[in-house]
Amino acid sequence: MADYDSDSSAGDDIETNVLLGYASKEPTVDDFSQLGGHPIWLDLKTAPDGALAKCKVCNGLMNLLLQLNGDLPDRFAGHERRLYVWACRRKACRRKEGSVRGFRATRQTAVKSRSVATAAEKEEKPAAQPPTNLGETLFGVKASSSSQANPFAAPGSNSPAQSNPFATASSLAAKPPQKPAGPAPTEALPQTFAEKARLASPSPPTEPTQPSTPPTPWPEKSSFPEPYPPYYIDADKEYIDATPDALPQNVRVDNGEGSSSNSGEKDMKDAFESSMDKTFQKFADRLSQNPEQVLRYEFDGQPLLYSKKDKVGKLLDPPQGKDAKVKTSGSGRIPRCTNCGAERVFELQLTPHGITELEAEDMSLDGMDWGTILLGVCSKDCQEKGKKEGEVGYVEEWVGVQWEELETKK
Repeated sequence: MADYDSDSSAGDDIETNVLLGYASKEPTVDDFSQLGGHPIWLDLKTAPDGALAKCKVCNGLMNLLLQLNGDLPDRFAGHERRLYVWACRRKACRRKEGSVRGFRATRQTAVKSRSVATAAEKEEKPAAQPPTNLGETLFGVKASSSSQANPFAAPGSNSPAQSNPFATASSLAAKPPQKPAGPAPTEALPQTFAEKARLASPSPPTEPTQPSTPPTPWPEKSSFPEPYPPYYIDADKEYIDATPDALPQNVRVDNGEGSSSNSGEKDMKDAFESSMDKTFQKFADRLSQNPEQVLRYEFDGQPLLYSKKDKVGKLLDPPQGKDAKVKTSGSGRIPRCTNCGAERVFELQLTPHGITELEAEDMSLDGMDWGTILLGVCSKDCQEKGKKEGEVGYVEEWVGVQWEELETKK
């Protein structure tokens, strides 16, 4: 499946399935998602295991890079999801596995089907109670909640215009779900990234088991290094030029001597192309069309790789033979979920402009040097082991970091 809409007319910008996030100092309709700052938890009484805050290299506390509302009601009905990405600021830890980490917060609540809920509501009504409204008498159920939506909801959803900032191309994630007038609060499901990314098919929750080790307390806020400045996140659909990225595949080189030798031209063209990293060129070209993006989101989509030469690039896009089938997803080789064993899928990535925003107030020349940070999550949105329905659990997810290439001295 292509990552763009094919119904665009020639000459028009193409709308892709990717949703972009932009750093904003001005408040947006989303009061949860943010770049930098301090984290906010789903449940103020339930913080993550303190071990998740520590760098695996130096064991020091890390800084928050991103927290995001990840609700996907079309795929995970009754699940509240929040995503967090952290990084160690110590120079000695850079380019080492474990210096950037990510985890997912989940609270799962059983959701009754509409037919079951309707029958239950009818049975609960007192027999002697006279109808107060003809419409209620005829339909027997209350209107479903029009809760606030996740900015990454799909444009084809039936949500009201104000429900999702992403439906109107305004902001990345939605406000927390509002309480409906009649039904229990658990029925108010936020509209999210899934709807806008055209996602569906809810997956059954996994059965949790008892944890093997007790968690450590989450450190006090004062224990953490100075945080990065906080930004709200505003979101919009990604539009790209209708013409394909201009890659140097048909380069013609004049050898300067007026010769028409095909062999000489071919040799120079091959030398030119071999000096180009086409993957990086594609990365740079794509980002240049929306240069201020700090976040790219597409659940179960294709990450935009910074390079194919490093460990992450080789993992997600291994070399293929001439007869290999065209890949439709960049998530197939992400390590499986260590909590439940299910496959993981790509969900989001941070882009280099995020560094520019986070370090805008830092005058030093020794800042972050990653090219992109990828987050792969459990495709089943499993719950932390030992957690019951309605409780908040935290599960560490896969993070792939592609670092800027170091210049080699000759």
